[in-house]
Amino acid sequence: MAEWADLVAFVRHEYRVVKDEPDEIRIRLSYGDDDFEERAQTVVIAREIFDRREDWVQIATPFARVDEVDLATVLTEIGNTIVVGGLVVMGDHLVLRHSLPLVNLDINEFTDPLELVAGSAELLEQQFTGRDDY
Repeated sequence: MAEWADLVAFVRHEYRVVKDEPDEIRIRLSYGDDDFEERAQTVVIAREIFDRREDWVQIATPFARVDEVDLATVLTEIGNTIVVGGLVVMGDHLVLRHSLPLVNLDINEFTDPLELVAGSAELLEQQFTGRDDY
């Protein structure tokens, strides 16, 4: 899978799409059993062009508002527990995100980080806000 269109086709087939635009697709991942959706996480998958020549895919999901958490505590937790992604501030939100080059991207190189980023953000959201807003 080396093209944005191929990745989008895969995402449309495999995940619950909640928003679909030319360079961005949003999905909603559910956590819980088959009969009852306990929690969910919305994930933004976006096409980024690095140096105006290389296609990358960015996986991003918010988990808290900046003004609602102690940033040092969140950073410490992420430093101790998260294996992929990085914490960024986007507007008023704390966002866990990860980026990958599209060239020669194998599907597991996308799905594994996607699941880790979304699952980690879900746990961080639960731990630091106690809610299920994202």
